[in-house]
Amino acid sequence: MSGGGDASSLEPGVAPEGVVPLKVRLRRAERMRRVKAFGLVAPLLIFVLVTFALPIITMLWRSVEDGEVSAALPRTLAALKEWDRKALPGDEAFRALSLDLAEARAEGTLSAAARRLNYDVNGMRSLIMNSARRPPDAAAADIREAFIALDGRWGGIESWAAIASAGGPLTDFYLLGALDLKRGVDGSIARTSPDHAIYLDVLGRTFRISLSVTVLCLMMAFPLAFLMATQPAHIANLLTIMVLLPFWTSLLVRTTAWVVVLQNEGLVNNLLQGLGIIDEPARLIYNSFGVHVAMTHVLLPFMILPLYSTMKTIKPHYMRAATSLGAPPWLAFMRVYLPQCLPGIAAGCLLVFILAIGYYITPALVGGAADQMLSYFIAFYTTDSVNWGMASALGVVLLTATLILYGVYSRLVGGGAIKMG
Repeated sequence: MSGGGDASSLEPGVAPEGVVPLKVRLRRAERMRRVKAFGLVAPLLIFVLVTFALPIITMLWRSVEDGEVSAALPRTLAALKEWDRKALPGDEAFRALSLDLAEARAEGTLSAAARRLNYDVNGMRSLIMNSARRPPDAAAADIREAFIALDGRWGGIESWAAIASAGGPLTDFYLLGALDLKRGVDGSIARTSPDHAIYLDVLGRTFRISLSVTVLCLMMAFPLAFLMATQPAHIANLLTIMVLLPFWTSLLVRTTAWVVVLQNEGLVNNLLQGLGIIDEPARLIYNSFGVHVAMTHVLLPFMILPLYSTMKTIKPHYMRAATSLGAPPWLAFMRVYLPQCLPGIAAGCLLVFILAIGYYITPALVGGAADQMLSYFIAFYTTDSVNWGMASALGVVLLTATLILYGVYSRLVGGGAIKMG
């Protein structure tokens, strides 16, 4: 048969008329499969973006945003654009300031700008607000002398440099401040005076406390995780429940409980006095000791669980084989067992350290003024002084430290420095 519609006469790979080729149908099926898969993960993706990515992006933006002064003093900033910062600006800057002060006070934008300038130079808020109540006439011939007569600080370069530096829309003021740095009158970067330089000390204290808490957690968690991994299933399950039990209690309740236990009339002091070890109550709370005890208690499960999950996979016959070959128990442990525990040790230390550097409630409740960590100052600038820029900049410092730690951990794991035996 030689009919033109006979399928047997078609070339290989060519579908009959009206029939969709197999390759096209496979591509459509694969496309639909991807669409369905994306539809399943889309809610989770949106949730992560809204609750995780968006706050971080907002924090990063707030740390460099600087729009308060430009919204209130646009004419003044335009007049200062070509100012060399070596002498007082010209009369046009004073005239522009007079117009801006009157207009910004009427529009209600002056208070935010004055507060922003006060972060840079103490007293700028009172200078701006007082001058706005009775600004000199912009048409006056001696406008400069009128401003200086109103407040002598207008005759200093520092006040004008603060306005020029806060022109926005972006600034490094907060990020530099978080590192105890600032820009001088000439725009150069210099260290903050020792009386105001606190954040590097606080950052060092944060890392020091976090590191010591991590070491304490590792020392206490390792033998317990080893015990859990070497016990029969019913005992290991019971120990696991006891480790997870603190997660069923509020963090605030656990921290407050330590205040009760460690106070002067608390359980520990009463016990020590009853045993005759001490004659008067020891100071165990509102100091570094209390911070370390409470944070170690709270973070200990985060060290135990990674260690236990790693130790559970280590075969017991490795140690027996090393011992049968003549290795002493301590040498078999150091050369055979411990290297296989390194992934769990690394994961637990990284998790505990990252959680510790961001802790707020525990140091705030059980620590003294000299034991507060960086998160305390972030909370202070957020709730008390409403300085969102500085709070965000300090948050960026913590975020950067966390990313660096994670990068180091990833390189160690990826480079093979930490791997299973």
